[in-house]
Amino acid sequence: MSATVSDRWSGEFAHDLSNMLPADPHSVQVRAAFNQFPAAVGAVCALVDGERTGLIASSIAVGVSYDPPMVLFSVRKDSQTWPVLRRAPRIGISILSEHQGAVCQQLSARGRDRFQGLTTESGEAGAVFVQEAISWLDCSIAAVTEAGDHEVVVFRVHAVSVAESANPLIYHQTRFRILQATRDG
Repeated sequence: MSATVSDRWSGEFAHDLSNMLPADPHSVQVRAAFNQFPAAVGAVCALVDGERTGLIASSIAVGVSYDPPMVLFSVRKDSQTWPVLRRAPRIGISILSEHQGAVCQQLSARGRDRFQGLTTESGEAGAVFVQEAISWLDCSIAAVTEAGDHEVVVFRVHAVSVAESANPLIYHQTRFRILQATRDG
């Protein structure tokens, strides 16, 4: 016999929704709510003027469209890297594997060569891919839309590759997490 929806909202998950707070910009409440969304981490990289350029995104959404294949991510308007990266004709998205937390931190660091010591591969059109990731998407920008203090970028996916039996690096509640399989009871 399966539980009803109301049966599932008991114990540690019980919450009085009458105490909801306003979603004020940059508030602790908004950050806490957004941090409840677990997200895969992707390296968004390309060759721009012969230099590897990249940033880290935990806002990648897949399945935006299957025909044509499209994914999206959002990037802060004050990003120093995105205005350079968006000039590339092709951009690579590498979904990082669970053991690549240090790679994520390195690629998001400021004031140094983000790619120093990293093994990457470049596609013919300039997309850059991080080795040992779990999947790779060769993309071009299809649309950019302003959304508050971010831009939402829709990518057209031209080619893909997937690693066998690897888990993604998950960012949740401001920390990296590892997926664990559970048995449905």
